[in-house]
Amino acid sequence: MNAIPAIAVRGLTKRFAGRTVVDSVDLTVQPGRICGFLGPNGSGKTTTLRMICGLLIPDAGGGEVLGLDLATKRRAIKHQIGYMTQKFGLFSDLSIAENLEFVARVYRLDNRKARVDAALERLGLASRADQLAGKLSGGWKQRLALAAAVLHEPRILLLDEPTAGVDPQARREFWDQIHGLARDGMTVLVSTHYMDEAERCHEIAYIAYGVMLARGTISQVIAASGLKALLGEGPGADRFSTEIEAREGVEMAAPFGTTLHVCGPDLAALKRAVEPWAGRVSFRESQPTLEDVFIHLMKSAPDNSVLETA
Repeated sequence: MNAIPAIAVRGLTKRFAGRTVVDSVDLTVQPGRICGFLGPNGSGKTTTLRMICGLLIPDAGGGEVLGLDLATKRRAIKHQIGYMTQKFGLFSDLSIAENLEFVARVYRLDNRKARVDAALERLGLASRADQLAGKLSGGWKQRLALAAAVLHEPRILLLDEPTAGVDPQARREFWDQIHGLARDGMTVLVSTHYMDEAERCHEIAYIAYGVMLARGTISQVIAASGLKALLGEGPGADRFSTEIEAREGVEMAAPFGTTLHVCGPDLAALKRAVEPWAGRVSFRESQPTLEDVFIHLMKSAPDNSVLETA
């Protein structure tokens, strides 16, 4: 018997000033899964997250979150969701511990001290508990924001561009924490622009200017794109990207160090396109990357963004 989806929304639509910023989006996420939410700026990612957690009311569509009707049970849904916003939203003039104590009071949690102490230990914040939040680096602010978002033990965690401006080590540590939460059964929906972060997710959903364009595991999304790729190796291979990208049948040609990654929808056409360089560069078949698919979908989607900055 299949578990009830943590998120099951259909036809979600939102308009601002007469412009549709989310257009009939369907999304289903099973419990304990990490779903990456991808898309260029202005695609409605933040708006969709806000509708799922009950902060915005859809103009059309609906569904269930944790089995609760999105239209009639918004208050109950909110209490079971943790939401970490893109911008740090805690109090800079309070310490780490004081911020968590405040959040615990807002949620009217019992055993507040024990809960705060546990959160400090779990996210490695105990040694800095008395440090002012405003004095923290980006990575430590991120840890504090995550601790605050999960303090009330939500069943779903929504993360809106959570690692923007954070160094690689802090990002890795953050994702280790996210996977630990998912192992414990928490469902995570995270919007990101980082392809390496998307690859850490169990599955991804790609939205472009309000429309869902791709959905599934990484391998499923890459396979469904229909893209083919060649990898060019040899002296100066990376220097031919501009010329090769201008050839018929080539959608993208990008240097990766000293190699050249060439991508397009037809493998035979790609091979014909690179023939003039075959004497200097050795080309072999390769796998398209998630970044290739991302750029491919961006090129094919009409940019109708004016107001939305999600």
